[in-house]
Amino acid sequence: MNARVLPAARRPAGALRRLISPLVAPDVFDFWAGRLNRNWTWERPRARLVAREQAARGAVTLWLRPNRHWAGFRPGQHVNLGVEIDGVRHTRSYSLTEPPRADGLLAITVKAVEVGRVSQYLLGRARAGEVFELSTAFGDLCLPARPEGAWLFLAAGSGITPLMALTRQLAAEGMPVELDLAYWARTREELCFLDELRALAVRHPRFRLHVGLTGDAARDAGERAGRIDADWLEARIPALAGRRVMACGPGGFVETARRLLDGRVADFRAEAFSPAPQAVEDRGEVEIHLARSGRRLQVARGQSLLVALEDAGLKPASGCRMGICNTCACGKATGSTRHLPSGALAHEPTQALKLCINSAVTDLELDL
Repeated sequence: MNARVLPAARRPAGALRRLISPLVAPDVFDFWAGRLNRNWTWERPRARLVAREQAARGAVTLWLRPNRHWAGFRPGQHVNLGVEIDGVRHTRSYSLTEPPRADGLLAITVKAVEVGRVSQYLLGRARAGEVFELSTAFGDLCLPARPEGAWLFLAAGSGITPLMALTRQLAAEGMPVELDLAYWARTREELCFLDELRALAVRHPRFRLHVGLTGDAARDAGERAGRIDADWLEARIPALAGRRVMACGPGGFVETARRLLDGRVADFRAEAFSPAPQAVEDRGEVEIHLARSGRRLQVARGQSLLVALEDAGLKPASGCRMGICNTCACGKATGSTRHLPSGALAHEPTQALKLCINSAVTDLELDL
């Protein structure tokens, strides 16, 4: 990447900052400072887009310069990106695809979603110089301080992004463990980072790349047509029993991998960027009472509460939409809900009901 990187905005030194903090209203400071430079804030992390590069067909890597309020991250974690489109703020979750860098830049790789307003904007309209809101990093799909043993990364579609950061981390450390990365996409042109991954496999004998294509015939070395299944794993991955597995992709892919490897590997950890298909039997409608606004809504059982509220015209805060970042969490005073990924019922009051992965079973009172 050959972009010219501007230095981060300066903020008051520690002692001076502590002295004047009682006199400063952060929102007011941000408003006026933003007239000079939108990346200048009193305490809020933001990031400026400094460069972009094509990652694959329908995917682009964005390089971001965070301001000095950014607290850092571990490879494998996500951030929520706040993007303003036509005067409306939208928040989406993206994995950081590079380990922490000496120049402080962050990289996210965005794949186009056909009806995804934010992804389409980032791919087509966002330009260098634009400033985004930035959350603190979150997520637990991270390596231990000293990884040992043999590892297996399973990625499908956008699920490659956190696992790419982890692969790059291990490569930078000289590949201290055995690592197999199995990566599925519909077509060869949709595979991100393919040239780099192949180069890493040549450079590091302990790293092996396996490519699965669900819509193309196998052509090159290391490729195989078809979806993940027991035969695929048996043919490609030696010594499964000792593997520590990390999987990321659509919910259906993750749950299939979990089922295939249950009891067969040393450890299995996963993140899904969409809920696994669930046969929810709940039918009919229930009433939701929004305690703070006083509104009452009729919503369908079996539907994500976040989607149900959005369908009713509300815009609750949200981020990852997969139950990781807690942005959409709110209090539940009364009623029963169903955890959509597992189907489990919850009847007790809670202060951390994640709207994106829970549905209403009975009438509810929510702290919204």
